[in-house]
Parts: sequence; C-alpha cells; structure tokens
Amino acid sequence: MDQLSRRLLRPSTLALLAGGVLWALAAHALWTATALPALDLPNLDPHSFFADSFLARSATYERFLAIEGLLAWAAIVAVLAVYAKRGPALVRESAAGRVGTGMLLAMLGFAVVWLTQVPFSPVSLWWERRYDVSHQGYLQHLLLSFFGLGGQFVFVCLGFGIAMGLAGVMRRWWWLAVVPAFIALAALFAFLSPYLVPNTSAVESPALQAEARALERIEGAREARLRVQDVDSSTDAPNAMTVGLGPSSTVILWDTLLNGNFNRDEVRFVLAHEVGHLAHDDLLKRLGWLTLFLLPTWGLTALLTRRRGSLARPEAIPLALLILVSIQFLATPILNVAYRREEAAADWAALQATREPATGKAVMRKLATKSLSNPDPAGWISALYENHPPIMQRIEMAAAAWEEGQR
Repeated sequence: MDQLSRRLLRPSTLALLAGGVLWALAAHALWTATALPALDLPNLDPHSFFADSFLARSATYERFLAIEGLLAWAAIVAVLAVYAKRGPALVRESAAGRVGTGMLLAMLGFAVVWLTQVPFSPVSLWWERRYDVSHQGYLQHLLLSFFGLGGQFVFVCLGFGIAMGLAGVMRRWWWLAVVPAFIALAALFAFLSPYLVPNTSAVESPALQAEARALERIEGAREARLRVQDVDSSTDAPNAMTVGLGPSSTVILWDTLLNGNFNRDEVRFVLAHEVGHLAHDDLLKRLGWLTLFLLPTWGLTALLTRRRGSLARPEAIPLALLILVSIQFLATPILNVAYRREEAAADWAALQATREPATGKAVMRKLATKSLSNPDPAGWISALYENHPPIMQRIEMAAAAWEEGQR
C-alpha cells in the first residue's frame, strides 16, 4: 500500500470525508426545503417600468455605495492583518489569564474593526442624504451605529470565550464542539431580536390585524405579533421584516409603508410576503445555513492557527479574527444565493395568497422608487450585496404568475 493510500485510510481523513458528504447532503436538503416552482420568467425591459432618469440615478447611487463597501472590507482585512501580526505581543501585557486575555484581544480586535469603519460611515450617510434616501444626522448615525454593535460585541466575546474554553480541553477537535455553542447563541439572539428593535409599537388597525390573521391561515403560518417601527424621521424608504423564533415571531412594518404611499392591497401584499417567511420557517433555515457555514469556517480557523497553539492560546485570537472576517467576505455571495431563493419563495407565496400579480408589480415599483433601489443591478453588485432578488426579477415573477393564472 503506497503512502497516499495510507493517508486516505487514516481515521481522521475518513472522518473528514464522511463529514464532507454529510455537509453536502445537509446543504442539498436545506436548498430543496425552499420550494420554488420552475418558472419561465419573461425577459422584461426595465425601461418599460421605470423612467430613464430613475434608472440612471439609482445605478449611480448604488455603484458608489458598492465600491465604498468594497473599500471598507479591504480596510477591515488590512487592519486585521496588521493586528494578526502584532496583536500577540499584547499577551505579555495582560494578567487576565488564558481565556480572559483571549477575550480582551477579541474585544480589542472588535474595537479596531469599528474604528476602521468610522471614516466610511459618514461618507455613506452623506451619499444617502445627498440622494434624499436618509434624513439622519451625522452624530445620531455614529451613536446609533456604535450602540447597535452592542449585541454583536457580546456575541463575539462570548463566542471566543467559549471557543477558548473548549480548545483548552479538547485540543484538536474543539471546533466541532464550538459550532453548536455558536448556534445556540445565535438562536438566543434571534429569539430576543424582536425585543431589541427600537421605536416599535403595536399595530392599532383592527383591519390590518385581521388581514394578518387571514394571511396566516391561507399560507399555513403560525400566528405572529404585528408591530410597526417608527423610522420616518430618518428615512422615507419603506420596508418590512420578519424577526424572532417560535413564540417571539414578529412581523415588523415600517411606518413609511403605512403613511398612505401604499394602498391597502399593496400593504397586504407586503404582509403576505412576510407571512410567507413564517410559513416557510425561513429564520430556522438561516440558522441551518449558519451551521453549515460555521463548520468549515471553524475547521479552517483551527487548522490555520495551529502554529500559534490554536484557540487554546490567546496569541491565536488576532489571527483567528482575520481568518473569520476573510471567510465571511468570501462566503457572502454563496449565502446570498440561498437567501435570494428564500425571498423569491416568499414572493411566490404572496402572489399565491393574494392572487393579485398586478399589485405585486406595483409594490415592487414603489419599493424601488421610494428607496432608490436599482431594479436591474450589475451581477457583481447583486452577488456581493443583495440578499433579495433584483426588483426586475420580482416583477417578472409577478408577470409569470399572471400568465399561469390565465391558463
């Protein structure tokens, strides 16, 4: 038996191969769990739905933010690369113990990342204000971004504390135990997230509450809380979201959706889309995709930090941060493909529940025009930044639903 064959038959190699097969099967199961009919979407011309001036303006607005986003990512990676090289020297200055020192290094790395983004954040806001997408003040924006990172800060610190504790005990295979711990934390934050969204209140309209209950029955979704978020002092853009898990499941409508710019049928269509997420258990699927993302991510982190003692040693924390952020950037386009499929399925659920494809088209046009969203973005922009299908694809789906209804 040659040397290659002996390596392939090692128990650790066989275990990794078996794990890879199980990973692929789980990814396939998650992908197919989102049911989406094979539609023959018409190739519609954006100029038939939007003015030339809007298409040019939205493309310019989007391109600037996309390029700035890439520069922001590059700055984060560059700063973390320096931190990965020089951060271990800080261990000698700490008397907090192994895990405590590691958590301090993680906190410092998180602060460095936030400081790296401080120059970019006002530029983004300036661009949004210039195009009348945001009305937020610069100081308010900076403070909200700082306090908004609080939950992520706690998540990172707890996560690295758990990882270091497990790495100190389990040594080589600690990363397999870290993933369930991270998923448990993510599930906890997902459960609590509806209570952390600011400026929300109960929807007072009995008619809208009745619409929500009716749509839940039609789409087979659990009953969820219905809330409205006050955002009109910061933006005119409309939006809605589904947050929470199980008993905390909540549909949040922005007040910019309820201020008269959208008629009752259009609001109902948006609500049907969000109820579709509930019916499809999309938030649980997001935890599933996160699990599949974290397994190879932490495996690579364990492998690449081995020379520094892996996460059993605090010296490895700065390098681990660089690895995690880099993998997140590389994995974003892949995860966005899965998320766009879920959003398309929620659109289809709304079309089937309301039987109003013309309303669906009108909603998509208004969502684009009022948020200055490019209805037909460049492929690289969609891949990197869009977790929803482009507006034109959503309009084409409504057109396909109309054609199907006419048969």
